[in-house]
Parts: sequence; C-alpha cells; structure tokens
Amino acid sequence: MAGKYSLYLSGDGRRLTIFNLFTDLRLVFKSDNLGREILSIALPAAMALTADPIASLVDTAFIGQIGPVELAAVGVSIALFNQISRIAIFPLVSVTTSFVAEEDTLHGACSSVERSEFLEAGPLVDELKELIPHKGGNAQKSDLVGIDFKVEHKRKHIPSASSALVIGGIIGLIQTLFLISAAKPLLNFMGVTSDSPMLSPAQSYLTLRSLGAPAVLLSLAMQGIFRGFKDTKTPLYATLAGDVTNIALDPLFIFVFRLGVSGAAIAHVISQYLISVILLWSLVQKVDLIPPSIKHLQFGRFLKNGFLLLTRVIAVTFCVTLSASLAARQGPTSMAAFQVCLQIWLAVSLLADGLAVSAQAILAGAFANKDYEKAKATASRVLQLGLVLGLALAFILGTGLHFGANLFTKDVNVLHLIRIGMPFVAATQPLNALAFVFDGINFGASDFAYSAISLVAVAIVSITCLLVLSSVGGFIGIWVSLTIYMCLRAIVGLLRIGTGSGPWEHLKS
Repeated sequence: MAGKYSLYLSGDGRRLTIFNLFTDLRLVFKSDNLGREILSIALPAAMALTADPIASLVDTAFIGQIGPVELAAVGVSIALFNQISRIAIFPLVSVTTSFVAEEDTLHGACSSVERSEFLEAGPLVDELKELIPHKGGNAQKSDLVGIDFKVEHKRKHIPSASSALVIGGIIGLIQTLFLISAAKPLLNFMGVTSDSPMLSPAQSYLTLRSLGAPAVLLSLAMQGIFRGFKDTKTPLYATLAGDVTNIALDPLFIFVFRLGVSGAAIAHVISQYLISVILLWSLVQKVDLIPPSIKHLQFGRFLKNGFLLLTRVIAVTFCVTLSASLAARQGPTSMAAFQVCLQIWLAVSLLADGLAVSAQAILAGAFANKDYEKAKATASRVLQLGLVLGLALAFILGTGLHFGANLFTKDVNVLHLIRIGMPFVAATQPLNALAFVFDGINFGASDFAYSAISLVAVAIVSITCLLVLSSVGGFIGIWVSLTIYMCLRAIVGLLRIGTGSGPWEHLKS
C-alpha cells in the first residue's frame, strides 16, 4: 500500500506538511487512476454547482432589463433566500456526503456476506465502532442496528440516505413558512426600508421563491446522497434539465405574461421541483429509501455533526449577508452592482467546489478503509488542482469581465461600480479555490469540529473588517473585507492539514 500512491505525493514516507502539499506540480495533470477518479467526480459536480448560479445570473440579466430598482430588489431577495437556505443546506449536504460515502464503502466491503456474518467479522466491526457514536466506548450489536446493509436485494439500504430526505423535507417546509411570514422584517434587516422602492418587488419575489424551499432542500439532500456514491453525473443531468426550464420560462413569465419579478420567481420554483422529481426517480432505482423502522434512521449522527456545521454556516452566512446588507444601505445603485459582482464571484468560485466534492467523497472512503496513503495523495492532488484552477479563473475573469458587464445592466452608474468590483472578483479566485478545496478535505476527514471553530474565528475578524472598512471605503471597503475573509479561510484550512494535526496525525509516518 505504501508504494501504491508514492507517485502522487512527493516525500512519501514523510509527514504531509505545508511545504510538500504543493510539490511535484508537474504531476497535477497526470492521467493516472487517482487523477481520473478525482476528475470523474469533480467535473460533473462543478458543472452542477455552477449551473444554478448561472441560472440566477440569467434571472439577473432579464430583470436588469426591467430597471435598476427591480434588479436591486431581486438581488436583496436572492441574497437573503440563498443565505437562509445555506444555513440548512450546507450542513445537510456535507454530512450526508460523508456518511453515505462511509456506509457505501463498508457496504461494498461486506456485500458478499450475510448480515449475521458481517456482525461477527472483526476488522469490519472495528471500523464501524470508530464510525458510529455510542455510549460507554464499546460498540455492541445493538449499536450497529442503524447500519443495516442489505445484501439480498439489488437496491442498497443506506440509513443516512433515508435520514437525509426526512430531515431535508422537514427543514424545507419550516423554511417556507418562516420566509413567507417574516419576509418584510427580514428585508428591513437587509436595508430595504418601508419607504424604499425596492420593498414591493423584493417582497413579492422572496415570497414566491420561498414556495420552492422544500424542493431545494430535498434536491440538495439527494445530491449529497449521489455524491456519497461518487455519482455526480446524475445530479448534473437533473440540474441542467431544471435550469434550462428556468431559462426558457423566464422571458415567458417576465415579458409575455408581464409578471415582472414575480414571473422570474415562479420560473425558478418550477425548475426546482422538476429537479427534485428527476433526482428522486433516479434515487429509488438505487436505494431502498423506506427504512424497516424509525430506529434505523441516523438522526443522532446527523444532529451531532450537523450542529457543528450549522454553527460554521451561520458564521459564514452572516459575513456574506452582512456584506449584501451594507451594500443595500448605500442605495439601489450600489446594491445592483454588488449583486452582479457577487453572483459572478460565487458562480465561478463554485467550479473549485467541484474539487471539494471529489476530495470529500474519496477521502471519506479512504478514511473508512484506513487507506491513509490514498488520503495523503488525494489531499495533495486536489489542492494542486485547486491552485491551478484558481489562477486560471483569475486570468479569465481579469481579462473578460470588463467586456461582459453590459450584459447585466445599461445603467451607467451601476456599470461604473461593477467595473470597480471586477478586480476583486478576479484576484480572489485563487484564495476562493483553496478555501473551498480545504473545506472538502476537512469534511472528508470528518473534521467537522475544527471546521466550525475555525470559521467562527474567521467570521469575527471578517465582520469587524466589514463594519469598519465599509464605513470608510464604501463599496470598495466591502470588497476589501471579503478579500480578507477568503484569505483567512484559506489560511485556517492550510494550517490544519499542513501541520498534521487532528485527523491528519494519522498521516505521520
């Protein structure tokens, strides 16, 4: 095993440190087994992750033709909806991917034996003892009842898959009720006051789009399940079908039916339910989603680790939401420009999140099998790919954004601010790429506690920067603060793996 991945990681037999994470960059594009596995997961995942922000950009482009007030109003609503959704989505998807990958790996390891024989198999039980939280420190057979791997059926029974769907559906309904009932106060918090011309279109868009929250939560929970199976093509096909539908319906509802911003929201909701139906149909072909009883569901594991990631996401969400709120308080022109820059920033950054998904799925399986050499090789390779991708995106955006701003608005003042924000959008891409990849690496190692604590610390510093620099530098101050925020995220990720602490202590030779 030691020599199997030595080609992929410089300094094999040594501790994985900051200095050798990025060595042997000449191997970054090598078409070996590891490289093909990473790209087979990362490329479809990146395309799927980028598709929804691109659809939002299309919404933005269509609405921008109505007027700057409507563009700013939808910008506030999208930022609010996405950030509240992210609070629930990110923990759910991240935990689901890791748990499903672990269970699927162990399912494959014991697929040739009956469940009774599996419970008596020492090495596999030892692995499950480490993966399953239990009281008293000793796992009994009763502790393993939740991991009921059925080998007699073609369809798999993965408890975490069923658990994720139940949790996603419940959270989606709660989110819908919350956003509809609290739309106006939330918009006021975002800087859209009662006398603002943005309030009416923003409230209309947010209320209608909230009806799609259950579909959003369910579809992303199912994407987490497919990622755990290392299948990112199925979510890609479903997402493309939904987004093409959204793009086709936008001009119909906005201009033909003259529904304005409400039409854009309706088109988006229809597309989300279409995605959910496609994913659910595909999932039931692979997985038996009906558990034998409620005790087979993994609610305890989800709640424990999900709470840690919830804390992390709240910190991250507050930073981004605060930046949008500060932009909105500077007026419709500033908010409209910020919305365009933010959507581009997020859309292209999510390309790196495809590498994070790949790293998480592969590392979760590697740690479940205690294949630490593959874990080292995977971490090093995805970080190198992330750095190269970030530099490429910085170059593309730096040279191309100047000519693309006119696609979103014709307002001269908005265009002026967009061009001010462009250098920040481009220059932060390497930082964004590394930060996202480090997230995937830490999640694959189930290092949820460090991910939560470190991001809370980063958020405290970043929020302080936002409040101070936005009051001094206005629009530029907001983007300087966001640059600091992404830089700190990359640093805390690098320190964990680079110093060989936490789960990475296993990688010391």
